[in-house]
Amino acid sequence: MTLGVQLVLLFVLPIPIACITWTVTHEEMFREPRDWCAAKCKSCRRLYSRKFFYVFTCEYCFSHYVAALFLLITRYTLLFDDWRGYLIAGFSLVWLANVYMSFFGRMRLEIREDRLAVDAGEERAEVTDAQNDPGKPRGRPPKTTL
Repeated sequence: MTLGVQLVLLFVLPIPIACITWTVTHEEMFREPRDWCAAKCKSCRRLYSRKFFYVFTCEYCFSHYVAALFLLITRYTLLFDDWRGYLIAGFSLVWLANVYMSFFGRMRLEIREDRLAVDAGEERAEVTDAQNDPGKPRGRPPKTTL
């Protein structure tokens, strides 16, 4: 595999790794199993049991296992064709996947803040309208279809 192909794969492979990791560790779809794992990682007696369940609640930890799975599936190596290439590729994929997840998390936070600001602005506008014209109905006007 040429260095150019390796570099393209270096930036493409972390996308599904980050997607899977984020979905399992953050999204509502896996909330119940994640909550169960969080409870188990606090209540198990054995250290290895607590750490096993913790993996499913930590995006950084879980991304290592997802990246290892992708390395097995794709047999992707970086710079070297032996075990050193797998080692370098594994840590590189984990690092980039976590960078992607950080960008995604920041973007979601900014979107949430923007929505809250818009909602607050609409509420202020409705209150101001109601104070200026008490007879005017509150809320948005009904939608009309043509």
